Amino acid sequence: MKKPTRASAAKAKKGRKTSASRSKAAPKCPAKPSRRGAAAIDDTEATVCGLRSRLKEAERRVAELEAAADTDFLLEIPNRRGFERELGRAIAYMKRYRASGALIVLDVDRLKPINDSFGHAAGDEVLKAIAATLTQQVRASDVVGRLGGDEFALLLWNLTETDAKAKAAAFEQAIDELSFTFRGQSVTAGASAGVALLGAQSDAGRALEEADAAMYVRKAHRRHEPRIGWSVIRA
Repeated sequence: MKKPTRASAAKAKKGRKTSASRSKAAPKCPAKPSRRGAAAIDDTEATVCGLRSRLKEAERRVAELEAAADTDFLLEIPNRRGFERELGRAIAYMKRYRASGALIVLDVDRLKPINDSFGHAAGDEVLKAIAATLTQQVRASDVVGRLGGDEFALLLWNLTETDAKAKAAAFEQAIDELSFTFRGQSVTAGASAGVALLGAQSDAGRALEEADAAMYVRKAHRRHEPRIGWSVIRA
């Protein structure tokens, strides 16, 4: 038989050590009972097995709860907590790699009259349609979230100021064009959007304030536009 080289022998020895260490550090639950029978399985090993199983279940449950805490239960997109976390991560990335982006805060213009006239189920239908419309118009790397009530936020990567404003206008137009029929009446909602640019010097809280302020300025302007106000579409 050919004698193994020193290198291969050392490698085999190292592999045996690693395997032994792994086995010692994380004992696995025995697949079969020992020769002494199932009743004689070592108590310590059985305890470790049970604890590992419970830990795995606890970790799974924690992951589910964390995901639920960051997700809007109605729209299945990030809620304020989830969106602010994504925004913070994005800004940290931008600071490190000198990347850029835009934050758009968008407020639904006439959700309250819809809720008051047709009920909150109608308002929920409007919110779902708006969330779907926004999600369809962004890239996989972008983030659409609901800050609360009738207010949405969008985190968009690598946009110039001109592109960001154009994108905000496109979101407004897409939502303006949505129509709904409740109790035989066709109505529209509409939305107003404000933009804040993001970069290496950005702060998440400040960016949200700037985009929110810009949105309210835009909302005031849109009140004087012909499309603004309760809209009834005649068949």
